[in-house]
Amino acid sequence: MAITTEPAAPTTDPPQQPPAPATPDTPAKESPAAPANAAAKDGWQLNSPLVLTMVLLLVVLAQGPIRQALSAPVMQSWMTVFVAVVVQALPFLVLGVLLSAAIAVFVPPTFFARALPDNPVLAVPVAGMAGAILPGCECASVPVAGALVRRGVTPAAAIAFLLSAPAINPIVLTATAVAFPRNPEMVLARFAGSLLVACAMGWLWQRIGRTDWLRLPAHEPHEGETKGAAFWGSVRHDVMQAGGFLVLGAMSAATLKAVAPASWLRTAADNPVVAILALSILAVLLSICSEADAFVAASLTQFSLTAKLAFLVVGPMIDLKLFAMQAGTFGRGFALRFAPATFVLAIAGAVVTGAVLL
Repeated sequence: MAITTEPAAPTTDPPQQPPAPATPDTPAKESPAAPANAAAKDGWQLNSPLVLTMVLLLVVLAQGPIRQALSAPVMQSWMTVFVAVVVQALPFLVLGVLLSAAIAVFVPPTFFARALPDNPVLAVPVAGMAGAILPGCECASVPVAGALVRRGVTPAAAIAFLLSAPAINPIVLTATAVAFPRNPEMVLARFAGSLLVACAMGWLWQRIGRTDWLRLPAHEPHEGETKGAAFWGSVRHDVMQAGGFLVLGAMSAATLKAVAPASWLRTAADNPVVAILALSILAVLLSICSEADAFVAASLTQFSLTAKLAFLVVGPMIDLKLFAMQAGTFGRGFALRFAPATFVLAIAGAVVTGAVLL
């Protein structure tokens, strides 16, 4: 018996065509998960919330050893000094940042150009004295000085303002008075010494400075933003930067008092030259904001008032962060010449002022 097979009847449905590839004119539709997939391919993106979460998780997991370490007498002494310095300095730092941001954003640079005398020699002390009435930390004084130079103010006057504003403004002097309640002469000594050095550096630039050493800033800070956005942007930037350096300075001061052998500190403090040089170098390395440095200096009880004055005069004029900011604003050639001269004159000014007033 033969079995035959008949061909199947053709169907009316057309065969399915493969999807056409996307062309430049007709881009393929991206799925909502495309950005997430792209981010996953690139790996984890570290950001501030993630870092904070990881740090808090590590603290929770290691709370037993942390409690045991903090119970040691050395760590209790360290925590006492650290918390005292931060709590005392933080209000002055925040107030100074708010005022400096307001001046940098809302006060036009042309105001300073109109207020200064045309005579460059007289413009230097006037610009230096302007720092006494215009609050601002060193982070804000660099862009303001750059704006002054860009607006036609003589560089000598801009340099005097750059050095005096962070050191002798009302917020800094008030913080110094609070930090040294038993030594009110420190306020006058800091004012006189810082103003003397600022004017001396301005006149020195007027005498030997060259225009090819100074690179003019190209644009305004926060250019293209609204006043409100520029203000809050400046506040956030300065608080994060100055707050970080405050914490670093408080940690260093606490470590110095709690860990360093007392004999070492006494040896350095008993030699006037070594004490002044040590605290001057420490001011450069710590890079503390000028609104907070008086509390760190006051915590170094082993050192003389003149050595502490050197710390307060040198710090707002030249430190690591200021060197980087000055190099970025005015050029590396300017910073390499300006920083050593400022450091030497600041120490000399502090020594002379301390010998007279302290």
